[in-house]
Amino acid sequence: MNTDPSQRVHAGAPASCRQVVVDGVRLAVDDAGDGPAIVCLHAIGHGAADFARLRRRLAPRWRVLAPDWPGQGRSAADREPPRAARYAALLDGLLDACGVGRAVILGNSIGGAAAIRYAALRPERVTALVLENPGGLDRTDDSLARTVIRAMVAFFDAGARGASWFPAAFAAYYRLVLQRAPAGEQRRRIVASAREIAPLLRDAWTGFGRPDADLRHLARAIRCPVLIAWAARDQVIQLRRCRPALRDFPDARLETFPAGHAPHLETPDAFEAALERFLELLGRAQAPADAARTA
Repeated sequence: MNTDPSQRVHAGAPASCRQVVVDGVRLAVDDAGDGPAIVCLHAIGHGAADFARLRRRLAPRWRVLAPDWPGQGRSAADREPPRAARYAALLDGLLDACGVGRAVILGNSIGGAAAIRYAALRPERVTALVLENPGGLDRTDDSLARTVIRAMVAFFDAGARGASWFPAAFAAYYRLVLQRAPAGEQRRRIVASAREIAPLLRDAWTGFGRPDADLRHLARAIRCPVLIAWAARDQVIQLRRCRPALRDFPDARLETFPAGHAPHLETPDAFEAALERFLELLGRAQAPADAARTA
């Protein structure tokens, strides 16, 4: 993989970009705003640039942090493969490095899976979760899931080996992943990096088929408030297959959006309105507890 950060998917390094080293990995983190912390975790092959608009919306009232996962955006490569468990461990060190004690964690796809793992592992550090089509909540042991995972691994492996047809096929695939016009700019950046990120996507999809990728058993352990923001047109992480696990979260609300995989990119107005309603309710619920602690 090309390790030149300037060639990866990003919209330019903003003034708020900082570099931290966690477990030997140099991570780039967009860090802007003041107030309670909200940490935004992107999907595999994307980058912190996914959250540029959301950061501008929230930064006047929130401290918004958005890391690039290893080997993506402006972050250096990792010695370990891309897995939600690895990302959750890096998130813990990242919060320490940035001086964040507690945060709302927002995660899309593998970022959502990492958020679930982290909330189960370190509940004292998670104020709330916002999950956009997270991985890990569907069965991986039935024939349909196994077939899809094998097909996706083979698809990205062909790209990693330099198949001539891969860039055009990847572009068609990403029109299904990010379907709506507001996501067009970020979709074009991702499609332009097709050959570069193919090995990363192959390795990630290989991990999606492992037994430890199944997070359904963790849902009941998540005690913080959860906003589930689901892109209802997602044909890979399907709402109908994940509903049983979603019902297991003790304190969750589900909102759906006419999007393919990432509501914050595809339907940003509706997503931001839902998020701000959730954060406002969260603030009201926390105010008595904060006052009691102060007293």
